[in-house]
Amino acid sequence: MGARVSRNDFEWTYTDEPHATRRKVILKAHPEIKKLMVVDHNFKYHVILLVFLQILVLPLVPHLSWLGFFLLTYFYGAVINHAILDAIHEISHNMAYGNGKPLPNRLFGIFANLPTSIPVSVTFKRYHMEHHRYQGDEDLDPDLPTEWEGRFFTNSFTKAIYVGILPLFYGLRPLFVNPKSPTMLELLNYVVQLSFDAILYNFFGIMPLVYLLISTLIGTGWHPLGAQFIAEHYMFRKGQETFSYYGPFNYVMFNVGYHNEHHDFPNIPGSLLPKVRELAPEFYDNLPHHSSYLKVLYDFIFDPEINPYARIKRSSKKRIDRNKNTEPKSKTHEE
Repeated sequence: MGARVSRNDFEWTYTDEPHATRRKVILKAHPEIKKLMVVDHNFKYHVILLVFLQILVLPLVPHLSWLGFFLLTYFYGAVINHAILDAIHEISHNMAYGNGKPLPNRLFGIFANLPTSIPVSVTFKRYHMEHHRYQGDEDLDPDLPTEWEGRFFTNSFTKAIYVGILPLFYGLRPLFVNPKSPTMLELLNYVVQLSFDAILYNFFGIMPLVYLLISTLIGTGWHPLGAQFIAEHYMFRKGQETFSYYGPFNYVMFNVGYHNEHHDFPNIPGSLLPKVRELAPEFYDNLPHHSSYLKVLYDFIFDPEINPYARIKRSSKKRIDRNKNTEPKSKTHEE
C-alpha cells in the first residue's frame, strides 16, 4: 500500500491570504508592472486554433484501432484539452476581451468549452473568483480538498488513485461544498455543450464523445500535465501555500504555471506573467518553486507528509461575518 501519510489535519493559519498584500508591496517597488495589465489580443486566436485542432481529428476517431485511440488520446487529445481548460481559466479572468466586456468573455468561454465535452466554463468562472478572493477559506475556497479526501487518501496506493480521479473532485466538490443556483449563462453553457455533443453523436457516433471525455479526464489526471492541480497550492514546503512552476509545459498552459505571479496579478495575461518575474525578481526568484511536474507527481504519491491534508486552511469568513451580523462581500475578484 505504500508509506502511510503522517498528516491528519490541514495546516491552519490565522493570517489573511498573502497575495493581496504582496500585490501592494510589489507595485510600490515596481509600479511599471501596471503596464502589463492589458489584453493580449493574440490569446483569442490561440484558443480558436486549439478548438479546431481538436475538432479536426474527430471524424478519424471511429476508424482507429484501440492502440491508435489510446495514443491519440494520451499524446494529443489530453494535451489539447488540458490547454483548453487553462484557456477557460484565462477567460474566467476576462483575458479574451478585457474586464469591460464580461458578456463577450462568457460567450467566448462557452465556445472554448466545446472540445471538453462537459459544460464547465461559466460555472468555473463563478467559483474560481472565490478561490482568488478567499484562498484557503474553509467554506468559500472551492479549491480546498474536503475532510473526507484527507481522511481517505492516506497512503501511496490511494494517493495514486486520487491523482487519476482528481478532476472529478475538482469539478464536483464546489457543487457540494458551496452550491449555487444556476444562472441563465450557465444554462446557455449546458444547452450549447449538449447540443454540440448531440451533433457529434448524430454524425460520428459515440466514439468521438468518448475520445473528448477521456482526453479531458486524462489531461487533468493521470498525465504529467495533471500535476498542475497539485503543484499550485499543495504545501510542498511548510508554510508556503502557492507554488509556481517554471518548466516547459507552460508553453501549452498559457503560463498558468507562473502561479504566484498569477495570484499576485490576476489581471495580467498569462503571456506576460514571465515579465512580472523578470521585473520583480527579488519577490519571486527566492521562492521555492517546481521545475518538473513528474517530480510533483512522484512527491505527492510517495512523500508521507503530503496528501489532501497538505493545504493551508483558514477559518471561514462566512462564519466570521455571520457572527458580526454581516454577509461576506459578493463582488468578484477582478482586480
